[in-house]
Amino acid sequence: TTRRSNAVDFLFWLTIQCRVFRLTAHTKDPMKAMILAAGRGERMRPLTDTTPKPLLQVGREPLIGWHLRRLKAAGIEEIVINHAWLGRQIEERLGSGADYGVSIAYSPEGGQGLETAGGIATALPLLGNEPFLVVNGDVFTDIDFAAAVHQAETLLSDGLAHLWLTANPPHHPEGDFVLRQDGRVHSEGEGVRLTFSGCGLYRPELFAATPPHQAAKLAPLLRLAMTQNRVGGTHHTGLWLDVGTQERLEEARRLAADCQI
Repeated sequence: TTRRSNAVDFLFWLTIQCRVFRLTAHTKDPMKAMILAAGRGERMRPLTDTTPKPLLQVGREPLIGWHLRRLKAAGIEEIVINHAWLGRQIEERLGSGADYGVSIAYSPEGGQGLETAGGIATALPLLGNEPFLVVNGDVFTDIDFAAAVHQAETLLSDGLAHLWLTANPPHHPEGDFVLRQDGRVHSEGEGVRLTFSGCGLYRPELFAATPPHQAAKLAPLLRLAMTQNRVGGTHHTGLWLDVGTQERLEEARRLAADCQI
């Protein structure tokens, strides 16, 4: 009787362990985000001669701080920030991310930076194997980052990227890509021509052929994936501002003062 009881207990324990294994095996890691903060900010000089552009003050926060708070609100708490020009200031100001309720890992690139794709490829060991969100550090926007978490769960099995696109601003009237009615994004063709917002969801596979620690642009990778019909998109109709000049910095400050984000 004792042996039978022990055998039953063992089988029950084994059944529970198998269930736990199946649950944990299918549980994905929480989404991570990367904020691109390695730009020199030439058009913002002389402000950026002594302060990296992501740390320029916009209302109650540095520009990058708005992203950090909204990422936290969306449930994205593991964040990678790359930096180059005056990068030490970014690390000293933001630290571990505790003031924003997030955890920040840094990906330093040296004085010149690695362009967007090179920076992402270099940071891949910090970003993991699941789709991740990337946001330009010099945009001021109310893009719904929580929607990005949902988008990652529904990303087409063959999809490599999902881009948030916005209406073409006066300084970029020609736009970047075409959003088709089926939700796919292409370089040319029928559809609405829009501007890439600098916010995208990517699979690590998009950067598989991009060597780390070498400068590489993102657009060629996206255009190649578009020829394979593997890029989707969302038309963002809310607030979006490319803070690339001192005039647009002042506009961002007015928007922040009006609490429009």
